[in-house]
Amino acid sequence: MPDSGSQVLSLTGLRFAANLGILAHELNTPQPIQVDAELNLGPQPLAPRDDDIRHVLDYRKVRQIVIDECTARHVNLLESLVGKLCTRLLQLPGVLGVRVRIVKLEIFDDCEVAIRMEAGDW
Repeated sequence: MPDSGSQVLSLTGLRFAANLGILAHELNTPQPIQVDAELNLGPQPLAPRDDDIRHVLDYRKVRQIVIDECTARHVNLLESLVGKLCTRLLQLPGVLGVRVRIVKLEIFDDCEVAIRMEAGDW
């Protein structure tokens, strides 16, 4: 029987406003976005060595990093923001790879626009 497995931490549907875009109204007003992120943590024990949050990647911190990186300053391009977020998440201890998807929820009346980027090892 195996004692470890490949672990992926996922945050899905995280919605908040970010300073993002090049249109006149986007330069002055934060835009609603949705972020989905997957973090490849590689091989992990099937159960942590104990039930202590200090021995695993704390997803509360990951959530806050996503929000902080996306709201720190105005970014013109969705492509720039997704790359910035991937770079930051790859710096977390034990993270081997990331997949990040950012959706601009209200850019058009008839659709949303999303960019997805994958970096690191999968």
